Amino acid sequence: MTATLLYAAMGFLAWQLLQYDKWLFIACEALILLSLVLTAKLYTAFVRPLNLMAAGIESIKDRDFSIKFLDTGQPEVDQLIAVYNQMMDELREERVVQTEKHFLLERLIEASPSGIILLDTHDRVAGVNPAAVTLLQASGKEVVGKPLTELPNHWGKSLSELPKDAQRVLRPNGIQTYRCRKIRFLDRGYHRYFILLEELTQELLEKERNAYEKLIRMMSHEINNSIGAVNSILQSFSYFSPQLNANTQPDFDEALQVCITRNQNLAGFMANFANVVRIPVPHKQETDLHALLHSIHRLMQPSFERNSVRWEWELTEQMPPVSLDVQQMEQVLINVVKNALEATEPHGWVKVKTNASPPQLLIQDNGKAITPEVQEKLFSPFFSTKANGQGIGLTMVREILMQHGFAFSLETGSDGVTTFQIQF
Repeated sequence: MTATLLYAAMGFLAWQLLQYDKWLFIACEALILLSLVLTAKLYTAFVRPLNLMAAGIESIKDRDFSIKFLDTGQPEVDQLIAVYNQMMDELREERVVQTEKHFLLERLIEASPSGIILLDTHDRVAGVNPAAVTLLQASGKEVVGKPLTELPNHWGKSLSELPKDAQRVLRPNGIQTYRCRKIRFLDRGYHRYFILLEELTQELLEKERNAYEKLIRMMSHEINNSIGAVNSILQSFSYFSPQLNANTQPDFDEALQVCITRNQNLAGFMANFANVVRIPVPHKQETDLHALLHSIHRLMQPSFERNSVRWEWELTEQMPPVSLDVQQMEQVLINVVKNALEATEPHGWVKVKTNASPPQLLIQDNGKAITPEVQEKLFSPFFSTKANGQGIGLTMVREILMQHGFAFSLETGSDGVTTFQIQF
């Protein structure tokens, strides 16, 4: 624009010279044309490269790596253009590679069977994959942006206490077992963490089952062999009882009977343990769950009356038939109801509740709460909070329900009510 005004002024001045000297006017016009040629060359040599550089800078700023420039015929400028075009090619290729890697990483995270929780720099949840959504039992919208302490159920406390760059095995509800690791990574120059949740339940349960099965079989074999031989000898001793005098015979008979009874109790004790490893594959059939519950009620009613505990009902009207092994499920329900009864103080209550959609059974009581320490060990073999407990009741319940493929849980809620839930 400035050059145009300048040449317009020079042309006007040269026109004024035409009135005084024709040849001077021609000379001025020749000089103006020469300056035009020189200006064009100067523009090509300096101004155009500057414009090209400005356009290149704008494309980099906009992250548009598709713009490339053609050669101008000037060696210096063409060298600059060649470097620029090479840089654009490399940036474009790098962006394609990074986009593909990012896409692959996203697909791997989504498809991972392990739960992954991404954290921001303030240890708030930045993202979760589908496996983590399943484990947390909450959608991404419900947890993203929240600190770890506000995660649902038991996860808030467990994961907020997880050390950085370390791993820990968690068994929060006594059933599922998880290996949790908090791992650091670098994101745009800042250290961030993600938590990896791997379920080890089936693997550990199989190892645990093999271990206690071998132990029980060995113990049962040795003890039963000894009990059989000892009882045989004790029975032989009874033949000597008539030969004793009247003063010593009653004591002898009583001592003999105590020994025989104790051996029989020991045999029964071992039989209970052996039953845990001899649970057959369930023979399922369509069953009226409510009828089964009423039969358990009739069986347990005398115990409830002796302990002054109320049995309460809350049964749905449209309960569909449930496919299960009746005999095995009777064992489960008797164990669960018996535990609820023993945990409840006199004048307390045990409620049996069913839901139709989805099919559920809940056995609730307002007895003694389950502490977090006990919660982690509830279904462990040989663990019991009872003075004379063998620790096999809930283990048998776990084995039967897992063979049926039924989801289940046992925990005390914030209202103090303990619930055993079975999802059919």
